Amino acid sequence: MGTNWTDRIRLRNLRFLLNLAQTHNLSHSAAQLHTTQPALSKWLKELEQDIGLTLFARHARGLIPTEHGRVLISHARRIEAQLDRAATDMQILSEGGAGHVVLGASGVAATEAGPLAVLEMAARMPGLRIDLIEGTMDLLLEKLAQGDVDIVLGRTVSTIEDQPAFHSEVLYTESVDLVTRCGHPLLLRDDIHWDDIRQYQWIVWPQGSPIRKALEDALQAAACPLPTNYIESNSVIANITLLNNSDVIGTASHRSALILSKMDLLRILPLTLQGTGSVSIYWRKNEILPDSVERTLDCIRTAANKPKS
Repeated sequence: MGTNWTDRIRLRNLRFLLNLAQTHNLSHSAAQLHTTQPALSKWLKELEQDIGLTLFARHARGLIPTEHGRVLISHARRIEAQLDRAATDMQILSEGGAGHVVLGASGVAATEAGPLAVLEMAARMPGLRIDLIEGTMDLLLEKLAQGDVDIVLGRTVSTIEDQPAFHSEVLYTESVDLVTRCGHPLLLRDDIHWDDIRQYQWIVWPQGSPIRKALEDALQAAACPLPTNYIESNSVIANITLLNNSDVIGTASHRSALILSKMDLLRILPLTLQGTGSVSIYWRKNEILPDSVERTLDCIRTAANKPKS
């Protein structure tokens, strides 16, 4: 196997590889890359010979990346993402900024922990450019692996052990609350039981999500099955809108429920659930972290540990 093929890789070659992974077709890629099909085919053949591995399998439906090809394509995507970030960082620094950090937050963290962390970052690093991206944990961890996100903040993922490329750290553990709109009929009652709650339609997070698992654990402990006519939604904004325009019962992590209650967007029902869930931070292993990212991790820890009233 060749040992010096990486010396001949150029940025243009990485774009060749990524485009082929997208089109699966030499002719289409050649047209998009403003080259010829023979030249592109020759380049790919020489690269495979240099590496000593087949990167694309030739099928009637086009070029399909092999296992080796998928690994190299994954590296190429990370390199491209890092170069894009480098261009953004240089632009920010040229304008007098203090760097750039991209923080990904899942729904449970985007309501409370994420924004509070951003405020802590802004206070400590006034010149820092901060991007806060909300998404589901699977998509955010994919962006983290590709280099599009520096840190992910969200529900603890039980399968993270299968992701050796990430560091993870549990920030806190919290309960799950049942929530309603302000003025809901149940809030007028002195004593609320499970049978009372089951008379209303519910909004729940999708199957497999950490907050859904916490809710299911709580319901199992209370010997109360989930109503069959529930609404399933993974959008905080949509859930708040549904709650405020109906008598449905929703679920929320305790910290999110507290802050939304203070904003008069919902109320917490006085019924204790036994299920809990934890929130963690994730960042990439095997790379030297910029000072801004190291300081951001510290900001997140500080914001997460501040007393909640």
